[in-house]
Amino acid sequence: MASTISKSRFKAQALEYFRKVQDTGEEVIITDRGQPVLKIVPYLESPTDALKKLRNSVIRYKYPLEPVGLEDWEALN
Repeated sequence: MASTISKSRFKAQALEYFRKVQDTGEEVIITDRGQPVLKIVPYLESPTDALKKLRNSVIRYKYPLEPVGLEDWEALN
């Protein structure tokens, strides 16, 4: 979950929050008068790196348009 901090407090402790994002990967949301205005997120070398973890994880269905788990629905019995 992202941390929320006011703009004035962030200004005084910016490096501390930069290190927190870098070390933990937790996002920080900066607010101005209670409204979110900025979000600091960890840098990823490539956005596709996150998708590489999903490669070859999709199950192939022989009949993709057929309903799945018909026997699991009590209303059909």
